[in-house]
Amino acid sequence: MSLELVLITGMSGSGKSVALHALEDAGYYCVDNLPPELLMPFIALQHEQRSERVAIAMDVRSGVSLPMVPQELEALRRGGVALRSLFLDSTTDALVRRYSETRRRHPLSRQESHTDAPETQRVLVQAIELERELLADLRDGADVIDTSIIRPAQLQSYVKALISAPQSALTLVFESFAFKRGVPLDADYVFDVRMLPNPHYVPALRALTGRDAPVIDWLRQHDDVARMYGDIEQFLGRWLDALAQDHRSYVTVAIGCTGGQHRSVFLVEQLARGFGTRWAALKRHRELDGT
Repeated sequence: MSLELVLITGMSGSGKSVALHALEDAGYYCVDNLPPELLMPFIALQHEQRSERVAIAMDVRSGVSLPMVPQELEALRRGGVALRSLFLDSTTDALVRRYSETRRRHPLSRQESHTDAPETQRVLVQAIELERELLADLRDGADVIDTSIIRPAQLQSYVKALISAPQSALTLVFESFAFKRGVPLDADYVFDVRMLPNPHYVPALRALTGRDAPVIDWLRQHDDVARMYGDIEQFLGRWLDALAQDHRSYVTVAIGCTGGQHRSVFLVEQLARGFGTRWAALKRHRELDGT
């Protein structure tokens, strides 16, 4: 019996508890803040108990033993464990805001004050940047989810979609977004489609989205839209095999327009449909999913 293991890591305050709850709801046996020294014995115990699905959360609270995790993960893969690694990230500004709102202390901060004084803010930012450095190796080998501006319900939905995707050489995540709200941190490739004709300026289409038939029909009438789709398709088609051969598990392709409602949504839908015939392809609509 093959054991399915989901490892959740990421920045403190980025939503690991929310993600772990989503996995618990999906039927995983979940453990929070497991020390890396106990990972291999824990997995051996799960094999003995014939467990099928396990989720573990690890972060900087693991301390000096954290660097051993990538080697342990590779050993588990060689041992036949079906491993998915998720890394939750957020912008520094978003993390500072969350810590200020909750009045909690960052695990790497020695500052005991919970005030909004500039010195406290400076210490918090330094702790966050140090954490990024310590987690860099774990981020490189994981599927990254940017939680900066998404709601907990969106994060739960994204996590469940990722773990339900079939195991394959490569999983593609196509994500639409609005440039006015920032570029997603989880994007491996970003395509700007703001120069394309905009349905927002057509009164009958403004309230609709790129998933609605009238908008789809309108965009398909424009050669520039078809040309953009073809260029993105050609680029990805040329490099996806190389990425898979480089042992990449996930690739996130972000498509951005001004409002994240029409053009980017349309292209994400079309690209996910087109590439889904060969690869495991997921789609996210950051702005629509949050409404």
